[in-house]
Amino acid sequence: MYLINKEQNRITKLEEKSFHELGLKERDNLQEWLRKNPESLGEELLIIQKEFSGFSDTNERLDLLALDDQGNLVIIENKLDSSGKDVVWQVLKYASYCASLSKDQIKDIYQSYLDKEGNQENAVEKLSEFFNNTEYEELVLNQGQKQRIIMVAGHFRKEVTSTVLWLMNYKIRIQCFKVTPYAFSDQLFLKVEQILPLKEAEEFAIRMAEKTQEDISSQETLKARHHIRLDFWSQFIKKCNKVTPILQNVSPSKDNWIGTGIGLTGVGLNLVVSRSYARTEIYINRGSQEENKEAFDFIKKFKDEIEPNFQDIPLIWERMDDKVTCRIKHQLDNVSIFNKEDWPKMTEFMIDSTMRMEKAFKRIVKKLGTHLKK
Repeated sequence: MYLINKEQNRITKLEEKSFHELGLKERDNLQEWLRKNPESLGEELLIIQKEFSGFSDTNERLDLLALDDQGNLVIIENKLDSSGKDVVWQVLKYASYCASLSKDQIKDIYQSYLDKEGNQENAVEKLSEFFNNTEYEELVLNQGQKQRIIMVAGHFRKEVTSTVLWLMNYKIRIQCFKVTPYAFSDQLFLKVEQILPLKEAEEFAIRMAEKTQEDISSQETLKARHHIRLDFWSQFIKKCNKVTPILQNVSPSKDNWIGTGIGLTGVGLNLVVSRSYARTEIYINRGSQEENKEAFDFIKKFKDEIEPNFQDIPLIWERMDDKVTCRIKHQLDNVSIFNKEDWPKMTEFMIDSTMRMEKAFKRIVKKLGTHLKK
């Protein structure tokens, strides 16, 4: 850091110091500077307590407790020349302790702080004033799991910064501020800089953390779906094999479908389940769009012979001219693989439909094979 001398049009380097060599103390000096000037941390904060020890079954004290302009509690922990290696664990404990504080408890904590400072001020009025004169009854404070953490130190150890970076991926709002004292003659200066996340990239870091959480949530949801599907197909195949051998070589799947042959390569009998239906289908995919459409048209010539087997729920014929494949499906709507109460109904329908599909289409698919060889 340099001091600008406009008269001489030059800069003079300031001497970087440590808090220790300047005889400055963590509680008496650094903590007081932050308490009296919380805006030095880059935003408007309302300090509501210092040396807060109102935790059940512990004598631990957090340095400063504040509110941000969104009503979130902010835990501020300051160290001097080194963060130490355990500061992250320390602040996470404090954040967990504070997570359960109610609005009225926060008000009482703040009133206690004001009384201790001898300000003769009312916490309700001060809170209302800080939140743009919003009525206290309408304030929302410390909602959900949105507690924030700010760590301040002259130097952060690598094990601290690496842990902070990891925690940020889990949407924990945590910031590191490096404080550096400088001397020039008999004057002292303090530089406060946000090092994690970088101020310019803070919004991006928050968005990336949100995306990471969405990805994790999606993976967990997908994993749960895989288990549900495996369970459904296991019980389904077991019951189906008791009445027909058509699926005897088919294994349970984590996918939403299983399939078996019906006498011709590229023409299969598939069984499909979703959150809104269960169905069986003749699925045509011989690799060529032209050949698939020819196969579909050939089978459809026997529609009058096929459809009497499906009078309860009519077949749906889908040539799908804009796609490569074709299908003919028999579908039960308003059932869900994710509702186990629907499983008996889905299983009964699909076993019955599978047997009907094989009976109605197997002979015609064999004719199709002969036709396509010509």
